[in-house]
Amino acid sequence: MHTLRLMRADDLPEIMDIQLEVYSDALQETPEIIAQRLAQVPDLALVAEDPQGICGYLFSYRSRRGAVTPLDGLFVEPEHSDCLYLHDLAVAPRALKRGIGPSLVKHKLHIARQAGLQHCSLVSVQESADFWQHLGFQAQSPSNQDQVNALASYGVPAVYMQRTL
Repeated sequence: MHTLRLMRADDLPEIMDIQLEVYSDALQETPEIIAQRLAQVPDLALVAEDPQGICGYLFSYRSRRGAVTPLDGLFVEPEHSDCLYLHDLAVAPRALKRGIGPSLVKHKLHIARQAGLQHCSLVSVQESADFWQHLGFQAQSPSNQDQVNALASYGVPAVYMQRTL
C-alpha cells in the first residue's frame, strides 16, 4: 500500500537514493539540479510513500508540446502552457510491480486535465517506451534540431513521447 503526496525538501535524500538505484551512471542528475526542480515547481513534484518511506517520485512541469528538456536542463515554464512535461519518474526496486509508477502518472494526468492542459509529454530512457505506451503515450520523431540536441544530451537512447489528454 502506498500514498501519494507533494514532495518536500526533506524527501530529497531518499529521492537521490532511488535515483542511484534506478538510473545508469549516464542519467544521474546532481542533488543541486533535483533541489532546484523542487523549488521551481513544488506543486507538481510528487512522491509515493509506503511504511518504509519514499518508494517513488515524479517531477513534472507545465510546458509546450514539442519542447524537450535536456538532461540536467532547467525547467522552463512558458507563459502559455498546453502540456504537462513528465521529466523524471522513478520507483525504488523494493517497490516494483505494485502499480506505483502508473499511480503517480495517472494522478498527474488528472491534475493536468483539471488545469486545462491538452497534452502530456516526456523523454523515455532505459528502454521504458513500452511502459509509457501502456499509459497512452506514443513515440514522436524529432521535428527540429533543438529536439535532436535535447535527446542527445541523455547520452543513451532517448525517445520523445506524447499523448493527448
